[in-house]
Amino acid sequence: MLATASDLPTVFSALADPTRIAIVERLAREGDRTAGELADPFEISKPAISRHLAVLEKAGLIERKVDRQWRRVSIRPEALGLMADWLDTQRAFWTGSFDRLERMLADQEEDK
Repeated sequence: MLATASDLPTVFSALADPTRIAIVERLAREGDRTAGELADPFEISKPAISRHLAVLEKAGLIERKVDRQWRRVSIRPEALGLMADWLDTQRAFWTGSFDRLERMLADQEEDK
């Protein structure tokens, strides 16, 4: 289960595949789906979709639940929240760094 920033490499690795990104985006947009419903838009086999789902589940991005005879797949928002927190931290760091660089360059221009 995903808990800390040390899990981020697994998450980003899982999202390195366009099919898995599309699956996560669809679940985020449309909500729970069966594996069969998730497989429909792709021109790959159902076993291949199952392997993609296994990677996403291992990374903590999705969970599978049994609902009577259906096996439903849902997104785990806390995993996406962990990624969003990390990205916010990186954005703040780089924004601050570029702001400092801009001030330094402006100061150098004034000194000329």
